[in-house]
Amino acid sequence: MTIAMGSMKAGEPVFYVVDEHEHAEGHSTMLGFWIYLMSDCLIFAMLFAVYGVLGGKYAAGPAPKDLFDLSLVAVNTTFLLLSSLTYGLAMLAMGQSRVGAMMAWLVVTGLFGLGFLGIELSEFAHMIHEGATPQRSAFLSSFFTLVGTHGLHVTFGLIWLVTLMVQVRLHGLIESNRRRLFCLSMFWHFLDVIWIGVFTVVYLMGMLR
Repeated sequence: MTIAMGSMKAGEPVFYVVDEHEHAEGHSTMLGFWIYLMSDCLIFAMLFAVYGVLGGKYAAGPAPKDLFDLSLVAVNTTFLLLSSLTYGLAMLAMGQSRVGAMMAWLVVTGLFGLGFLGIELSEFAHMIHEGATPQRSAFLSSFFTLVGTHGLHVTFGLIWLVTLMVQVRLHGLIESNRRRLFCLSMFWHFLDVIWIGVFTVVYLMGMLR
């Protein structure tokens, strides 16, 4: 609360009170992150909608049954789900200020994320080798766009993860690092939810067409 002085008439000072609203530290960061996350939801919603329209347009080319290996996709899905679990364990360790345990769980999370990306890239490489490129059909264009966008998000998440690990190593679990780790946690779990949608709509429903 601040007391300020003004004047309505010359020589007649008027005192008034300015009620300044206090904001918690990091308030703007969290607000900005939620806005970003909602915008990402809209992006993936549009990509799912595009796939819903184009996913059956094979142009006499290969269909999902000709391309997808559900057992490999199941392993990939398991990797991402486990990475979400290990990140949750890292957050629990952070809450207890156990830096060593937290860092170990973050490393495991990163390894699961790398495994996920490795399998996804090998799937893309195999499809391209078989001639199933994005230009082959509307189905493949929408497939590579949707799945590739998710993979790009996982890549950025891993870069973010490594950056935060370096920050924690340098500065410890200060408040700003805790807040950033919490934001990354929401982002990582968000990618998990999106992948469950991809696995269901693209792979499972694609094999039933």
